[in-house]
Amino acid sequence: MLDTAKVKPQAQAAAPHPLDPLTAAEITAACTLVRAAATSPEHCRFPTVRLEEPTKQELAAGPAGRRAFVLTLDVTTGEAIEHVVDLARSEIVTRKIIPNREAPYGQPSVMLEEFFKCEAVVKADPGWRAAMVRRGLTDKDIELVQVDPFSSGFFDKEFERGARIVRAVSYFREHMQDNGYAHPIEGVVAVVDLIGGRVIDLTDEDPIIPIPRKKRNYGAHEVKNPRTDIKPLHIEQPEGASFRVDGWKVDWQKWSFRVGFTPREGLVLHQLAYQDGARKRALIHRASVTEMVVPYADPTANHFWKSAFDAGEYGLGMLANALELGCDCLGNIHYFDVPAADNKGEPFVMQNAICMHEEDYGIAWKHYEFRNGLFEVRRSRRLVISFFATVGNYDYGFYWYLYQDGTIQLETKLTGIIQTAAVPSGEKYKWGGMVDDNLGGPTHQHFFNVRLHMDLDGGGNMVTEHDFVPRPWGHDNPHGNVFDTTTRVLSRERDAAAVANGETGRFWKISNPNETNSVGNAPAYKLVVNPSPLMLAQEGSYVRKRGGFATKHVWVTAFDPAEKYASGDYPNVHAGGDGLPRYAAQNRNIENADIVVWHSFGHTHVCKPEDFPIMPVEYAGFMLKPTGFFAANAAGDIPPERNSRSVLAGEGKGGSASCCHKD
Repeated sequence: MLDTAKVKPQAQAAAPHPLDPLTAAEITAACTLVRAAATSPEHCRFPTVRLEEPTKQELAAGPAGRRAFVLTLDVTTGEAIEHVVDLARSEIVTRKIIPNREAPYGQPSVMLEEFFKCEAVVKADPGWRAAMVRRGLTDKDIELVQVDPFSSGFFDKEFERGARIVRAVSYFREHMQDNGYAHPIEGVVAVVDLIGGRVIDLTDEDPIIPIPRKKRNYGAHEVKNPRTDIKPLHIEQPEGASFRVDGWKVDWQKWSFRVGFTPREGLVLHQLAYQDGARKRALIHRASVTEMVVPYADPTANHFWKSAFDAGEYGLGMLANALELGCDCLGNIHYFDVPAADNKGEPFVMQNAICMHEEDYGIAWKHYEFRNGLFEVRRSRRLVISFFATVGNYDYGFYWYLYQDGTIQLETKLTGIIQTAAVPSGEKYKWGGMVDDNLGGPTHQHFFNVRLHMDLDGGGNMVTEHDFVPRPWGHDNPHGNVFDTTTRVLSRERDAAAVANGETGRFWKISNPNETNSVGNAPAYKLVVNPSPLMLAQEGSYVRKRGGFATKHVWVTAFDPAEKYASGDYPNVHAGGDGLPRYAAQNRNIENADIVVWHSFGHTHVCKPEDFPIMPVEYAGFMLKPTGFFAANAAGDIPPERNSRSVLAGEGKGGSASCCHKD
């Protein structure tokens, strides 16, 4: 877990850049100002404290002042208020009460202190304790029960409307390090009012399903026969890394960008650019994962409501791990420590929250010309910027890769522990896969959404959609071998909500129509989508209404600084209809405009025995590849490896020598 060491606010040696995360001193100043203005300062909590970022236009106009966005929650009344603080003037410049008592409702994210509050409330509830006794647990057993607070979803129940609630499920443990997910307590769900501090609804089903008791622990001390034939693997850069870091600014090879971090999104990349000869060419103004949702396909009491919006309901940034050298990251590592605010508005440092390093990535390009013996091969290197977040039972890694040829990639890594369900002896689990004796894993989906505020060559951008289609037989296709590429210009937002098609190889090009490349076309990047599911919940279901962003693979919207997140601002206990479907319904112009490209991608998980007790990593993601952006292969100037040798033409056979260059 993160080292959340407290820090004393310190003056910065130099003024922070307008896009740098808030400093500890700025967090203290903003929270102190807001707390003093609160109706009840002692009951004031801070679910979100972050930089209020200047827009691209504000940055272009000149030095932008530093502002903080501070969201407060009164833990006795439930009132939530957004504040924007001008840090230079020490002044609250805007104050807005969140109308979460009105449909479609919506609450600030669940805070860490509420996790502990929920467990205490549940364990003190007589009804819940009676349900545990009915399942054969003693008072001593009950104290060791693991209570998992879970964002509640929304089903238009009276107790959900405008309420700050979580649902809680429970797991038996024999000791504190016992893997509770091997022992789910089926048929018991408590709904906890976090403001009132009480259980307001309790499910205690009959017939009782016995608690699975087979141990399935995974800690190193639990593994009886670990492998003994793994030899050390060392990754060394004796001359140091090739990147340069100045505060939050990074330069690597021809790439430059600024690192950012927010409590909701975690890692953010700002002002991503590539040096192309004498030109520093803008690519993306801001890139981040703004939301992910995990809907479950089990209709029973413990599971039907599970559809966690891990960014909007918890905060991927707030749940970031402290990364470990040799475990999470290998090689010559640079770590970024992130200042943050705890729930009481006090600053702390998230140690090693972001990891950056270089990796060898095999062959960048190669050719052996047998006619003259010319042999050239270059190895590819990529820069990796990553962070990991643990959200309850699951762990998610977010890895941005920058390649020497101008390619950009995001890879998400899914691991951790699956949700589980108890299954009566002699029965098969109906709603997923059996993973062990009396233990099932519910089928579910993981959907991520990345927000890309595009800035190709610093001007108006546009998106076109393309498919490969066969050309009919005819005088222009006499051999039947010709196929064409269709082009559809996405002119307005409703045109742009689209689904990928592997059969036609559908892809999207983001281009700058105001510029011309070396062959007379608009410079562009191609969005390469991987095979990915869409939301399978039925039309009209609440989870589909709330996670509408996952019903399309690609969305394009006109930039609006208020439209930051794929699911909207407050998905927690929200009735749905917010986020991308609402943004796109405005049907604004997106041709030669300041645009945002949003891509939804993910994974449908049918659980299997190999996923338990700890799940091997699954991967999901996408690429952005230059398509007419450069005049030639941007990696063509990579020199041969310095430890390679040059030999006379013709030496070696068929390029079998181990060198990178022969002439």
